[in-house]
Amino acid sequence: MDTITRPKQSLAGIEMVRRLARQGDRIFSTDRAREIAPGAGVKPPYLGEALHHLAKNGWIVPLRRGLYALSSSAPGVAPVHEFEVAMALAAPAAISHWSALHYHGMTGQVPRVVFVLTTTEGSVPRMRRAGSADPGGGFPVGDATYRFVQVRPHRFFGTEQVWVGDARVSITDRERTLLDGFSMPQHCGDFPEVLHAFGAELERLDVERMAGYASRLGAATAKRLGWALEHYGYDGPEVESLVRLPIKGYRGLDPTGREGGAYNGRWMLRENLPGMTGP
Repeated sequence: MDTITRPKQSLAGIEMVRRLARQGDRIFSTDRAREIAPGAGVKPPYLGEALHHLAKNGWIVPLRRGLYALSSSAPGVAPVHEFEVAMALAAPAAISHWSALHYHGMTGQVPRVVFVLTTTEGSVPRMRRAGSADPGGGFPVGDATYRFVQVRPHRFFGTEQVWVGDARVSITDRERTLLDGFSMPQHCGDFPEVLHAFGAELERLDVERMAGYASRLGAATAKRLGWALEHYGYDGPEVESLVRLPIKGYRGLDPTGREGGAYNGRWMLRENLPGMTGP
């Protein structure tokens, strides 16, 4: 292992990692390291250098500026779950979209990135190439890549707390996850995948809750939900309440789908899914 400049400081850096692990600081900030450092023998002027070399030698993993996770190489440290990392990268944050769809067992497709719902008021890290931000890309950390979907604060709801490994994280519930699929299917595989998941889960869904969520997310999402409920034969009172919601103009059933499709006046949607007839 490389030294940090002085062998004693190198050993002190490892001792700092051990102390962080003992105190449960699996993810920690530079400020937290600064609190721990003196007791471990890391002198304040060498803290930045110590962190650099600890990362270089695999003891810690840089997450974003001023934020680190302990590596599983550290004694007694279980691997930090990628969902736990997501909670540290943005606030508020909830695992969402394709990642939540997979977590809830509603798709067999495994997403290649971790989708995270947060708000437009929050600061999210962005992938940087050649010194400039790439807002369309993900943010890589270790072997995982994170993609942040920002919504206005009043649309950040429908989450629950779950345990993954040793961490408790926030994730969108089944109802909210499927609605996000209806409004942004590009983040959930595609619209047919979401629709298939909806049909398979319908008997287990709280439709009343889902209709309430949909009315808060916008008329187009609510109309897609109503169409899907009727498509799968659901005839509860929520269907007519969704029909009555006002909407201006026709929207695509699949918001990312082709132009055209038959006009469905009951739901004010153009049925633009593959295989559906229409102009």
